[in-house]
Amino acid sequence: MLAKVMILIVNTWLGFPYMMILCMGMLKAIPDDLYEASAIDGSNFISNFTKITMPLMIKPLTPLLIASFAFNFNNFVLIALLTNGGPNMIGTSEPAGYTDLLVNYTYRIAFEGSGGQDFGLASAIATLIFLLVGALALLNLRVTKVAQD
Repeated sequence: MLAKVMILIVNTWLGFPYMMILCMGMLKAIPDDLYEASAIDGSNFISNFTKITMPLMIKPLTPLLIASFAFNFNNFVLIALLTNGGPNMIGTSEPAGYTDLLVNYTYRIAFEGSGGQDFGLASAIATLIFLLVGALALLNLRVTKVAQD
């Protein structure tokens, strides 16, 4: 459990500056006239956030969040450097760890198997990963197309 928390903290620490710069740029792009008009109408901070800020930020931010999820879905390096997929699960026939992602699990099956290298299973899982990331890419393209219209 502590290893998963450590990975989440490090991944948040690595991704926060990117998202912060994007969100700050989007906030600067919102015209001040909208907030001035809402102040004249007597709206408060929560109303400004829900009616002006969030709707204007969610459309450009959605494809970036999907792409960020797809990147973190295949973030082999973070797991390999921090925990190497461990701690290992006890009583499994394949080399599985509590912090393994599909990519790390595939690598462990292909190159670190206790009963030998199982390239067939690893290639099947790699095909599944390809299909999942392809579906995420298609979703991202559709969301981007909707956001442009």
